[in-house]
Amino acid sequence: MSELTLPQPRRASLAKCLAIQARVIGAIIMRELHTRYGRDNIGYLWLICEPLMLGSVIAILHSATGSHGGAINPVAFTVTGYTNFIMFRGIVNRSEGSLHVNMPLLYHRMVTVFDITLGRALLEVAGTTSAFTILMFICYGLGYVEVPARPLFLLAGIGYMFILCFGLSMLVAGGTHDRPFLERMVHPFSYFMIPLSAAFFMVAWVPEKYRYYLMFNPIPHIFEIIRYGVFSTANLDYVDFGYLSGVCAVLNLLGLIAIRAVKPRLHMS
Repeated sequence: MSELTLPQPRRASLAKCLAIQARVIGAIIMRELHTRYGRDNIGYLWLICEPLMLGSVIAILHSATGSHGGAINPVAFTVTGYTNFIMFRGIVNRSEGSLHVNMPLLYHRMVTVFDITLGRALLEVAGTTSAFTILMFICYGLGYVEVPARPLFLLAGIGYMFILCFGLSMLVAGGTHDRPFLERMVHPFSYFMIPLSAAFFMVAWVPEKYRYYLMFNPIPHIFEIIRYGVFSTANLDYVDFGYLSGVCAVLNLLGLIAIRAVKPRLHMS
């Protein structure tokens, strides 16, 4: 008598799983857009206008400081630095408390903490990158900057910034949940990073005895890559791609561990 064989559960293909994941993240992004900006006034355009206004004001304030690095225009220099720092500040700051405001979404089986964190990070990078592109077009039209000298390095720098910020955002989302003291430390941390990020100065300007310690911070490496992509006179003398890639990998690994560890502490009422 032949053995009875039960039908095996059908496994979804990788392409189908990725398509479902993309729809979930897309829905989270649209929900976040509507919750954060609504449809009144200029609505979703605030996503771009907010970093655009901040970047414009800071660039104007720095326009009277003279040239940076010889041929580099101060306005273009500031736009390149500050608008990309807004990405860091936005992704990391908004990850604090992100689980509290999105807790109802976790009732849905397909929505995870990773999806919520990724959706919010993608929304921030879309806004800041759009603002950066618009401001660079304006700088080009005013003659402040030429066409980016090395576009692939510019994209690589922005990519590194996003990967680094996303790893930090997962750490913050998982580590600060139900820990009020750590939650309150996130915003001061982002402000303390402004003078340490090299957003407003080049690494070559820092005295050598301080430069060694500064380069343990991965963010100056990223800004050096971004400037190398934009300005023909910039260089990569102080960039360590191996160190930067290693830090990004470790932060994202720790971030994944953090959001996995936070699951037992999620209490949905």
